[in-house]
Amino acid sequence: MATFGERVKSLRQAKGLTQKQMADALNITERNYQRYEATNSPSNANLLRMADFFDVSTDYLLGRSDDLTRH
Repeated sequence: MATFGERVKSLRQAKGLTQKQMADALNITERNYQRYEATNSPSNANLLRMADFFDVSTDYLLGRSDDLTRH
């Protein structure tokens, strides 16, 4: 099963976004976003922002499910 960082990176790349663009969309620094892709877990607020941005469940991002759809 993929890690949080691997999932977030894959979703970002599928949208054709740079790390900087993703950080701007989440209203965080680029360095903080880079830490997330290095498998550091985000705060609950940023986790929810990422799930909303990518339209996936938090369980998917956290590796608790392989189902991309939100329930």
